[in-house]
Amino acid sequence: MVLKLPLLALSAVLLINSAPLGASPFSDSYAAYQHAIEVKDIHAAEQYAQQTYLLGQGYFEPDAIDITHLQLNWATSLQAKGDLEAAHQQFLQVLETYRSYFGGDAIEVIDPLLGAAQTMSASKEQKSLFKEAISIAQTSDNLLLTAEVKLLAFKALMSTEYYGRDIRSDVLDAYEIYQQLPNNDIRRITATYYVGVIKASEKRYSDAISHLEEVVKQFAVLDFSHPYKLSAHARLVELYEREGESEQATAHCIAIGSMTPWDDQQEQTPLFRSSPQYPMSYIRAGREGWSEIEFTVDEQGFVQDPVTLASEGGPLFIKESLKAIKQWRYAPKFVDGKPVAAQTTVRLLFEVEG
Repeated sequence: MVLKLPLLALSAVLLINSAPLGASPFSDSYAAYQHAIEVKDIHAAEQYAQQTYLLGQGYFEPDAIDITHLQLNWATSLQAKGDLEAAHQQFLQVLETYRSYFGGDAIEVIDPLLGAAQTMSASKEQKSLFKEAISIAQTSDNLLLTAEVKLLAFKALMSTEYYGRDIRSDVLDAYEIYQQLPNNDIRRITATYYVGVIKASEKRYSDAISHLEEVVKQFAVLDFSHPYKLSAHARLVELYEREGESEQATAHCIAIGSMTPWDDQQEQTPLFRSSPQYPMSYIRAGREGWSEIEFTVDEQGFVQDPVTLASEGGPLFIKESLKAIKQWRYAPKFVDGKPVAAQTTVRLLFEVEG
């Protein structure tokens, strides 16, 4: 989990400008909070953020906006720690104060708007908060801020019933804005990844492949790992296989194998799978069963030499299992930095839906 200051970092800037220098319980507590942020200690950050907020109430004038900046820090730390319900209540309080102090359309309102939205479950209210933040960002003429807010809204809503063409358009807008950044800027790479995901979901496989290959290309020159790198490789395996281009998928199978450890004690997860056909005669008879198959994953992630270890329900389950599994793709096992063939097993279940 990444620990961060609020999006605009207003609380830190404004507080430093208004807080007198010199030792005091308040300044010591605030310094400890800043140090916890720097070293990414989420628990210490929340502890000191709360402590600083409480001490600040006796340090500043009762109506000083600095107290609310401190409350925003605390809300953000609660969010980072995973205490979403408590964070949400703090964000709402900050939002009310900021609207009153700065005005409802002020850029300062964006941070608590986003915090409140990100700490609640999917709902019309959540989408409304994101849309309000987007609207304010757009009036600021800060294109990168607008892109960031739109991307955050997309990430929160993409897998919910509140995802629609408006949210789709938002992430495409963010992608276009980020084109002004260098190719290896993480913001541009992230937007490119999500555009690839959108294109794949719309079955525009060629466009999806183009975007995801760009993601892989840029991560190849960066000196750090990122979840989107692994995910892009995995999605490309599936897309190439859907397009009937198994050889193009191979490089991505191997790349994933080099990034993820092979556990001989667990069933391996396929990168691409086609479901076995359920024999119609068995469906009509209500027959259910399973097949346990052993096979070799070769150095390129192809399935080789599948054999049945055990089964139940009838021979057609075995036939369909063997037929389907030959089309699956896996990440190969790596030993001493090189892909090697390895054996694994899988159990396929055949159940008639009620």
